[in-house]
Amino acid sequence: MNGQDLRSIGVFTILAFALAWLLALPLWLGDGLASPWFTLVATATMTTPAIAALVVVFFVERPRQKAWALGLWPLRPVRRVLGYGVLGIFVSIALVLVALPVGALLGVYPADFANFSAFQQVLDEQTGAAEIPIPIGALIVLQLVTLPLAALINLVPALGEELGWRGWLLPKLMPLGTLPALLVSGVIWGLWHAPLILLGYNYPDAPGWLGLSAMVAMCVLVGVVFGWLRLRSGSVWPAALAHAAFNGAGATFLLFARAGEHVDTTQATILGWSGWIVPLVLVVVLIATGQFASAKHPSTPPPKKERAPERPAAEHVASE
Repeated sequence: MNGQDLRSIGVFTILAFALAWLLALPLWLGDGLASPWFTLVATATMTTPAIAALVVVFFVERPRQKAWALGLWPLRPVRRVLGYGVLGIFVSIALVLVALPVGALLGVYPADFANFSAFQQVLDEQTGAAEIPIPIGALIVLQLVTLPLAALINLVPALGEELGWRGWLLPKLMPLGTLPALLVSGVIWGLWHAPLILLGYNYPDAPGWLGLSAMVAMCVLVGVVFGWLRLRSGSVWPAALAHAAFNGAGATFLLFARAGEHVDTTQATILGWSGWIVPLVLVVVLIATGQFASAKHPSTPPPKKERAPERPAAEHVASE
C-alpha cells in the first residue's frame, strides 16, 4: 500500500468519524437517546461514510471514472449483480432470525415462539386490548414476508454507509490481503458507531466499553459477509441491499420474545455473542470454500485501449 492510499484512507476515516460525532453532538448535549431528534440524527449519521468517500474521490484522488472507485458501476453482468443482491437480502434476514432460536437454546433469549406474548402485549397496548380480527400468527407471518421489502425502503440510508465501507474503503485496503482488509474495514465500521453506542444505543444495559466492543465484534463478522457480496459481485449494490435488509430485520426479536422478560443484547439477538455463532460458521465456510479467492474487486476501471496509429496510404503502397 503506497503513501497516497494511506493518505486517502486517513482522510476518509477522520472525516467519517468527525462528521458522525458532529451530528451526534446535540444528543450528547441534550436528552441523548430520548431526544425527539434521535431518529433524524441516526439516519443522517448513516450518510457520513458516503460523504467522506465522495470527498476523497472527488477532491483527493480524482480518478478518471469515479463511479468505479465507489463500486456503483459497472452493473454488469446484470445477472451476477442482481443474483448477489437478492442473496444478500435473504442471507441478512436469515442471520438476524436464526440468532433468536440459537439464543433461546443457549438460554440467553427469553423466547415465546408459541404465543408471541411480547408482541401480543404491544398489540394490546396499541389497540386498547380490543379483539384483532387477524390471528396473531398471521400477523407474524405478514411481518416476516414483508421483510425483503424493508431492504428496498432502507436502501438509501444503507447505501450511505456502504458507499463508504464496502464501496470505497474495502477495495482500497485490498493490498493488505483479502482477510486483513475485511478485518480492518470491519473494525473501522464498528468503531464509527461509537457516538451512538456510547449513549446506550443497541446495548442499553452495558457499560460503554462493552457495548462498543460488542458492536465492533458484530461488525467484523457481518462485515465479512457484506464484503463477500461486494467482492464476489464487483459492486456495492448487493452489500447495500444486504445492509438495508439487516437493518430492517433488526427489530424482529420483539416479535418472538416473552412478555415481561428482559433481553440482554450483549448476549442475545444478532447484536450479542449467541447471535455471532451462525455468522462465524458462515464466514469459516466462505473462507474454507475459497469464496474470496476469485473475488472481483475493481476499484478502478480497466485501462483504456489505445488504437494503433493508421499507416499512411503511401506506406501501404510502398510495402506492396
